[in-house]
Amino acid sequence: MQTKLPGILLAVGLGLTAIFLAAYTPSFLNSYLLALLLGMLIAPQVTRYKQLDAGVGLSSSKLLEWSVVLLAFSMDYTAIGAIGAKDFVVILSVVFVVLTATYYLSKVLNCPGKTGWLVGIGTAICGSSAVAALAPKIKADKEDVAISLAAINLLGSLGMLLLPLLFQFYPLLEKQMAYIIGASLHSVGNVAGAGFSVSEEVGQLALVYKMARVALLSPALLFMVWLDSKNTKEQGFRFQLPWYLLVFLIVSVLVSIFPLPTAMLKGSETLGKIILTVAMAAIGLKVDVLRLVKAGQRGLFFALVVFALQISLLWLFND
Repeated sequence: MQTKLPGILLAVGLGLTAIFLAAYTPSFLNSYLLALLLGMLIAPQVTRYKQLDAGVGLSSSKLLEWSVVLLAFSMDYTAIGAIGAKDFVVILSVVFVVLTATYYLSKVLNCPGKTGWLVGIGTAICGSSAVAALAPKIKADKEDVAISLAAINLLGSLGMLLLPLLFQFYPLLEKQMAYIIGASLHSVGNVAGAGFSVSEEVGQLALVYKMARVALLSPALLFMVWLDSKNTKEQGFRFQLPWYLLVFLIVSVLVSIFPLPTAMLKGSETLGKIILTVAMAAIGLKVDVLRLVKAGQRGLFFALVVFALQISLLWLFND
């Protein structure tokens, strides 16, 4: 443990710095993206000190898994019942069409590594958290995680600004605007920012749609794990859930049936955010920046294609 401590302390320091700075930066520069950027910024210097490798490696892998477990405490499947059967079926269908399209389009468009898979689930469900949940299972490279996080945060922020502007020129009913915003934008912050900039009612309802989407994280992860097992079947791979996804499923179901005290939920949410931010800092410390720049344009283009597909499907079924 002693040999891992310097690397762990470095990742923790960068993560806490990112959380502090996030309070003073635009919304698209959340703590996760800031931690990733800080790690990437000093990565060339850190690679000279091999004694940091073990701790940084541990922080970038195991902490990511624990952040997923803590994410389960904020799942609430009762949100599905709040939007009505018809809207939920549409959102469910769009999510799985987008995930299936991601699987095939990532090959057709030659998206680098596992970036396409991460972009797909981040777009379909809940941005950075969904990326973090899937990345360890599909053994995504650190560059894949970095590209996907940057792409979905950028597009989520652009969507947060452009959708309310679009509704100024093409007004819809409040329920329709809430549906488009809540069922399309990447993070909860993006949805809140866009929804409440239209009106208080649209913001509240958009968050309900978003929570229903977030509640689909469990089946979406299972679906992507199944696709991954198909993808590697020729290598003798068996469909098997990793421990952290199994715990995530059990905990998320239990907390939906037996609600926990608000203080405990807030505590687990805060701890999960801190752990995920530290993990992102560690991932940044292991990113090859030159490789990232070369692959980033294709990753961003792919993210734009997937986001455009999702918006188009939602608009098509918007009544």
